[in-house]
Amino acid sequence: MTDREQLHQNGYVLLRRAIPGEWLDELRATFDAQVRPSEQWPVPRGWDWRHSLLDDDPTVLAVCRLPAVLAAAGALIAERFFLSQVEGREPLAGGGHQVLHRDLSAQRPGDRVNALAFLDDYGHENGATRIVPGSHRPEPGAAPFDFSDESRSLQLCGSAGDMLVFDADLVHAGSLNVTGARRRTLLIGYCAEVLYASHLATAPLRNVRMDTSERFDPAGFAAASRYP
Repeated sequence: MTDREQLHQNGYVLLRRAIPGEWLDELRATFDAQVRPSEQWPVPRGWDWRHSLLDDDPTVLAVCRLPAVLAAAGALIAERFFLSQVEGREPLAGGGHQVLHRDLSAQRPGDRVNALAFLDDYGHENGATRIVPGSHRPEPGAAPFDFSDESRSLQLCGSAGDMLVFDADLVHAGSLNVTGARRRTLLIGYCAEVLYASHLATAPLRNVRMDTSERFDPAGFAAASRYP
């Protein structure tokens, strides 16, 4: 099975050490400097998470445009797409647990892709993300997914600098930060070009400030990735 086939079958790829190591200290400092309390966001945020408003930072935006990340996002979306948002999130001690869920495509399967850029080491102790491989495309006639069933979920673990790229329909969730150890992440969204008008309509509610007019052609990143 090729890397591209495996990406589509699993609905995600974990890119180890995707972020250059020399960027990490700066990214962590930016995250901490731009944390905003819930009342400073257009829509209130959960009490058990830190949220950082950092979508105008050049290094953050460089992470969003790393060739391997754009290649994986383009392979999943399979048409022209754009970077729709990026924000910082971190589960607090005793918080961060989510029920398994899908973020859901907007108009058709595959038109939205998410990415998580891990700025700290992550695992069971500090609430790393859980995923259910292959859950983004249920078999025809399959019973609805039982989001209370954790039997197929896989909790990720890895190092600062890793990036997870996944189909928005992949079942996933945050986990409980048991120890309170830092787990800062960048949550990044990519969307098919056809969703641009609806993106603009909701951008103020998501506190999107960056320029989202740039377009990416998935075929343009084949040479720089494992997803030709």
